[in-house]
Amino acid sequence: MKQITGGGNQATTSTTKDANGNTVQVRVNSGTIPPFAERPSHLDEGAAYNQIPQLVAPIWPEHSQVDIVVTVSPSFVPTPLKNTPKDTVVLEEKKFRIGNYSDTRAADRVIQVPKPVQKNGTLYGHFYIGLSGALLDPTEKGYDTSAAYHFVYPLTQYIPKKKEFKTRSLLGGGEESEVEEIPEEHPPNGPIIASYYHPNISLSFIPNSGVFSFPQSHPAARQFLALEATGARDASGQNGWYYPILFVNTFWQLRSHMTALNETVKTLPMHIDLNNLADWKFKTMASIDLSAKEAARKSAFGTPIPGGSDGSEIEMIKEIFIDTNPILLGITIVVSIAHMLLEMLAFGSDIAHYRKKKDNVGISVRSILANVFMQTVIFLYLIDQSQNTSWMILGSQGIGILIEFWKITTVVDVKFRRRPGSIIPITFEDKYKLSETEQKTKEYDEIAFKYMYIAGVPLLIGYAIYSLIYETHKSWYSFVIATLVGSVYAYGFLMMVPSLYINYRLKSVAHMPGKAMMYKFLNTFIDDLFAFTIKMPFLHRLATFRDDIIFFIYIYQRWAYKVDYTRVNEFGQGGEDEPKDSKKDDEKEVQSLPAAPVKEETAGKATGAEASGKAKKRK
Repeated sequence: MKQITGGGNQATTSTTKDANGNTVQVRVNSGTIPPFAERPSHLDEGAAYNQIPQLVAPIWPEHSQVDIVVTVSPSFVPTPLKNTPKDTVVLEEKKFRIGNYSDTRAADRVIQVPKPVQKNGTLYGHFYIGLSGALLDPTEKGYDTSAAYHFVYPLTQYIPKKKEFKTRSLLGGGEESEVEEIPEEHPPNGPIIASYYHPNISLSFIPNSGVFSFPQSHPAARQFLALEATGARDASGQNGWYYPILFVNTFWQLRSHMTALNETVKTLPMHIDLNNLADWKFKTMASIDLSAKEAARKSAFGTPIPGGSDGSEIEMIKEIFIDTNPILLGITIVVSIAHMLLEMLAFGSDIAHYRKKKDNVGISVRSILANVFMQTVIFLYLIDQSQNTSWMILGSQGIGILIEFWKITTVVDVKFRRRPGSIIPITFEDKYKLSETEQKTKEYDEIAFKYMYIAGVPLLIGYAIYSLIYETHKSWYSFVIATLVGSVYAYGFLMMVPSLYINYRLKSVAHMPGKAMMYKFLNTFIDDLFAFTIKMPFLHRLATFRDDIIFFIYIYQRWAYKVDYTRVNEFGQGGEDEPKDSKKDDEKEVQSLPAAPVKEETAGKATGAEASGKAKKRK
């Protein structure tokens, strides 16, 4: 393409395609798009008309006053306003100023649900907008498209139904498999689509949107863009005009607040807000809303989505913003960051503690095994209740299980062979001969769990009988998981007692992973806050308050059994924070001293337990 350059001249021609798809050279409008009232009557010489405008500009001046009428109908085709029943006119406002953010209007109506809408039809909103005093009805004679426009937007949404399961008494007979609740006798292949309605409708004019490229605009914003009805272009034939953008805001319409429409729904309430909204807010809300709905649609039809999202995460975040007190919400946002940080620090400290630990003093192996079992049961329960569980809760639970499995391998040897008289093909053997203190730890662990079994087993059996008789379940599998997790949540804190009992008998907490414990206990208070905001099953919410009891007992034990971190403790641990230089100096000083005979009768007090169980001598 030949271009004229130099002398400050700009390119005056450009390559484009005409309506027939042929490549042609057209004259470029190097100036601004003129006001619509000053549009040329014909194109410049050599210019080609483009059916799709490249740049678009507002057709009306900024801060225009407009009249607006909104009606509802089951038909996409508009009905003349003079023939429209009064009860279908849901909004009628005059002299609303675009760009005046203090100008807000509201209307409340109760509408009759048309028969087609009750039978899965669409409820359409017809929007008639024009400059103040202009004729709004496009079916009437004298209607001026330069002063008014009309568009249609659905007020109901077609959303795939989530799978719901009937619960029943397992002792009442019937099939034992989970039954999907489907409203049709012969369900089609694929998801069930239903029509939903939300009673709150927010209409927002978008002022100061300016001139922009129409083909490059975001699809979420473009759906609300109404181009000039006659298809007028400027002198270049490439650029056009658009009417004021009216954003039908469904961003805050939550699925949980919607009503499924069917033949039993006769009337519906409707609240309409009319206001102005900043352009950046409009584009942000429209794009997030569209992407969430598209993710939900693809998920319903089985299309893989990167990250596994189904749009419910955005729904959960919006629900938190709407239903949570602003002050509590602000605190939750801050502590959410702290929760993730403390969770990672707790995992890291726990791993570091068990990697450095050279013995099993103070460790309740049975508690670790029981904790693996309980956390696995909780994880299965959270999956079974996945529609009520956040991915953050599931991820944290899964990582915790992996770490508990790893802890087992650090304190005992796991062998895949069956012991005589046992049906479990896994055995746990000590890594080495236990010292006297480690033998005491094992003994105290057995004593603690003996009383735990005496207290816990009758409670578990009693809860299982109660749940089987008085509660309903989806299946026998769901009953077993729900019963086990109910027992874990209700009596799970008992499994933490052996460690506290061992601390009491040893009169020490030096063997405990102090940093990891503090990180975890700080997280228990954050979990208490999350219990009011994050989506989780009720039993999991109730259990967050259970750990607080253990925390206060552990705090008391740390106060009662002081730890001197500057010396090696009675379990051969500690003294690791001394500077390396001071250790080297001590070694040099010892080497410079004359050798002295060591008398066995002057043996110092034991400061650590060796593998043989004998005390170490002080130097």
